[in-house]
Amino acid sequence: MNEEKIARINALYHKSKAEGLTEEEKVEQQALRKEYVEAIRGNIRATLDNTSIKNPDGSITPLKIVRERKEQEK
Repeated sequence: MNEEKIARINALYHKSKAEGLTEEEKVEQQALRKEYVEAIRGNIRATLDNTSIKNPDGSITPLKIVRERKEQEK
């Protein structure tokens, strides 16, 4: 997500509070917000994938492996 899109999200928010949005702007706002949330989720997932857990027995397990195991169980 680039700075221009974030600025557009903010502009649409301020306009919605001040005067309201047209239907096209509402659709654009929804799409931009969805893209923003997906970007945040991706960043968090990448951070967690680079995090490890120290188990009680002293071994270390990367969270990425834990997540992959849970996904396979589904």
